[in-house]
Amino acid sequence: MERPVPSLKSDYPRVTRMPTRWADNDSYGHVNNVVYYSFFDTAVNRHLIESGVLDIAASPVIALVIETRCTYFSSVGFPDDLDLGLKVVKLGNSSVQYEIGLFKSTAETASAVGYFTHVYVDRQTNRPVAIPDSVRSVLSELQVAVQDKGN
Repeated sequence: MERPVPSLKSDYPRVTRMPTRWADNDSYGHVNNVVYYSFFDTAVNRHLIESGVLDIAASPVIALVIETRCTYFSSVGFPDDLDLGLKVVKLGNSSVQYEIGLFKSTAETASAVGYFTHVYVDRQTNRPVAIPDSVRSVLSELQVAVQDKGN
């Protein structure tokens, strides 16, 4: 299997700054792998909240994570400031797949690239529903053509 190529910061239509915390480091002196998933979750949901399409306490339709994965390229650690690039790589009827590039703030090449899939469900029944139009509009702004990084 060919090793993936790290993304560039310019590959992402939205980039958000996020500081690391002392507690993010593990005994090896770098951010622990599980913390990356928290960064991804925060970047996605922060964008939805700031865009006005997610009220975590009251939205009748919510998104549940059904899949995540991450490829690591280089370590980050406290006190690094991070830039998290966000884009939509697949937008379906009830699901969306994000790609999140995690960068040291001074770097143009990703230290890690994660994928995060949401399925939209009715809050009361947890049954899949179509992505609301207002959410779809926000997600469409993040959608980019998927390119083969191997070429």
